[in-house]
Amino acid sequence: MKENNQGIIEEYEITPHTLMVAPINYGSKIYARIVEMEDEFISPFKPMEIIKKSCEFFGSSYEGRKQGTKQLINITHKAPIAIDPTSSIFFFPTTSPLRPQCIWLSHEHVVSYDRLDSKHTTITFRNRQTIDLAVSCSSFENQLHRTSFLKTKLMQRIEETKRKSFYLFTDANGVKASEVISKYIPR
Repeated sequence: MKENNQGIIEEYEITPHTLMVAPINYGSKIYARIVEMEDEFISPFKPMEIIKKSCEFFGSSYEGRKQGTKQLINITHKAPIAIDPTSSIFFFPTTSPLRPQCIWLSHEHVVSYDRLDSKHTTITFRNRQTIDLAVSCSSFENQLHRTSFLKTKLMQRIEETKRKSFYLFTDANGVKASEVISKYIPR
């Protein structure tokens, strides 16, 4: 991450400390407001560009992650994204990612949420910071559940693969296949 003298960072990848990436009007342009556990930044890139760049940083494209979401939980619209499943970095959009007002939230850092009114929800993050979102409570809750489902399915696949590889390298007697058993025969 590089920061210039105006408090605007030139490069940013989402980390396990990132709470949200939200659009912010900066003059006539839309920049990203990035909120972390103990810090906040402005980036000259749009939130969607930060999400895409972060997916690439962790070895996949946004489209690939989106396709993975579709394959795992059959969700294509407002799809949650596993930016880096090994670090438990799962983000979800508050609205269609194509809309300029879309905010991306970290599933890991949402501790609670409350209905403010029919079209607004207050979110509380792990660091006790709150934010009011222009999204209905039921829509927010749906996005939270979809992300939980994606996370669960992906973790199940990872565990299943670990189990299969364990059995692949272990024979019926519990001995690792790569070990050679030789019997010592005294003379």
